[in-house]
Formats: sequence, C-alpha cells, structure tokens
Amino acid sequence: MKSALDCAALDAAMENVHRAGMPGLFAEVRDGDQVWRGAAGVADVVTGRPVNADMRHRVGSITKTFTAAAVLQQAESGRIGLDTPIGRYLPKLVPGERGDAITVRMLINHTSGLAEYLPYAYPSFKAFPALADTGPQSLDDHRFTRFDPVELIEMGVTAPAVGAPGGAPGLYSNTNYLLLGELLEQVTGTTAERYITENVIERAGLRDTELPAGPYVDGPHSQLYEAWFGMIDPPRDYSVYDMSWVVPAGSLISTVADLNRFYGLLLAGEIVSPSSLAQMQRTGPVISQEGKTIDYGLGLHPMEGPGQGTFWGHGGTVWGGGALAMTRADGKRQMAVAVNMQRWNRLDSSGKPQPHPIDDALATLYRVAMYG
Repeated sequence: MKSALDCAALDAAMENVHRAGMPGLFAEVRDGDQVWRGAAGVADVVTGRPVNADMRHRVGSITKTFTAAAVLQQAESGRIGLDTPIGRYLPKLVPGERGDAITVRMLINHTSGLAEYLPYAYPSFKAFPALADTGPQSLDDHRFTRFDPVELIEMGVTAPAVGAPGGAPGLYSNTNYLLLGELLEQVTGTTAERYITENVIERAGLRDTELPAGPYVDGPHSQLYEAWFGMIDPPRDYSVYDMSWVVPAGSLISTVADLNRFYGLLLAGEIVSPSSLAQMQRTGPVISQEGKTIDYGLGLHPMEGPGQGTFWGHGGTVWGGGALAMTRADGKRQMAVAVNMQRWNRLDSSGKPQPHPIDDALATLYRVAMYG
C-alpha cells in the first residue's frame, strides 16, 4: 500500500473539482502521522470569501454513524436488544404486526421496509430522483419549519411499505433513524441529541461537532448552494435552514478533522466495543435514495479499491451541502471531504440525472485521497 501523501496530486484534484463547477470544497487526508488539509474555491459566491479546511459544515447522513454507535452502546449495556422487535419499545409508533416483525437491527441497516417520510414532508421530493415534474418550492416553504419527529415517523409508518421486514435488498429510509432517536430517548431517559453528544461526540473528543435542530451554523462556515437538478439556477443558498426534519438522521455539524478523528476512534474500537464494531461491519444490499445498490451495515458502508484494503465510513447530503468520510480498516489512511453545492446534475426528458464533470472530478479526488 502506498503510504506517502502526494500533496501536489491532492491539491490538483481539489482544484479540478472546483474548475468542474463546484463553488467550494475542502478536505483532510491522513496517512499515519502525515496530515494534508486543502481547500479550493469560495464559501460565498457573492463576496468571493474563500473556503478553508477548518470550516464547520453540515454533514447530513454521516449523522447516522453517530446515532448507530449510540444504539450499539446501549445494546452493550443490555438496555437495547438489536434483534428485539421495535414494537416492544415503541408500540404506539410502530403498532401491530409490523412492530412485532421489525427489529432494532433492521432499522439501523435499512431493512425494515418502512417508507421514507421525506416525500410527504417535502412535496419537492415526491418524484425523487425522477424530478422532471416537480419544483423546489417546498425547500423555501420549510426554511424555518419546526417539524415534530413523531409526526414525520407517522408519515413513514403509515405510507405503503417498501419491502418486507428483513427483506433484501433493503431501502434506505430516514424514517428508520428517526425511530432510533425515539428509541434512545425511551431507554436513556434523555433526548437522543443529548445522549449522542455526551456519549459519542464528547467521548471522541470532538471539539467542533454538534447535533443541533436549529437553523443556524455557528462559527466559520460556507454558504450551501442547492441546484436542485438545474431547477434552481443560479443555485440558491440554504445554509440557514431548520434541521428538525432530520435530527438523528442528518443534522450533524462537524469539521473534516473531527470526522477523521471520529472514524479513526470508531474503527479502533474506542467508541463501541470491537464486537459491536464487527456487527456494524456486517453488510447487506440496500438501495440508496439515488436508486443505486450499496452494501450497508449498521450505520457504516464500505468502499474498496484494488489491493488497497477496505475503507469504512458514510456520506451525507443536506440542502446545498455534502460530505464523505472514509477510513481504511486499519485506521491508517483517512479522508474527509466537504462540498458546498448539491444536486448539480441536470435531468434528461425522462427525469434521470445526467452526468456532470463534477462527478468524475470528485471520483478522482476520492481515489487520490484514499489510494494515493
């Protein structure tokens, strides 16, 4: 395995993503004791304020690894059974036969068969990813909406099931992780946000990471530009946005340095036990929101390069922002990348997202960052 960081290649790969159309991006790559941090482009397209690698950023579904780790901790203490039906803990939220059939593990690995609530909360999402007939209006409508997680869960639970409990492939659904947030509250006697903050974020020593539901990002950060498949042109800033629509599933704010620290400690068995980590790394097929089949474990998914070993981590998106954090199984090579625009692919006449130069440029950056 290549051990040295090629800083010139990383700088060039970052710049190429910016040139391909990304307003701004920043990253940290680690190899043993070597650390490279880089940034390219702007945090604000109006003022030209540059991005830098220390910025705080909404990292979306990377939150799911933190929530999964919290549930695994409670499983270690005996308060949660991974193969216990969710109906035993939350009978009012998942009643009847489904509550008896869906286990906690099925929620964490997206094999519950529960539908995604997003299309019901956000009409813009109704036809995702075939969005030819929908517009982004509901994004603006909900900038400051305070959602009740129980109401969102009800939308997902009462919607037609997308599969049988435990069936393969699973279907990625934020409803699962909102339920895990309610489960944590039920068994710990405190909010999921507080439990995750005290037992995952603070346990990992993360100084610039928090799990807020509110609309603002504190500290230095980038604007977040949503293109909504070319329907918002020029892309609009959604950096101020109430995150109550997705708290335990996607509201985390962090930095690329904190993300690498967290995944390094997780894969070293210091956030959950080694046996719990092994459970997290047991994967099965899951269909993503983009319609792609991925391998997914308990809040983790793998990426593999030829002869380079397996990397573990998670990606995430919010309105306008995204991130990907991956750490090699031995913990020695790490990558965390943050971008400040989302859904840059325009749609063809059938509503299918079309290739964009950003896609290839990002793939190259990830390859250089992970594999040298």
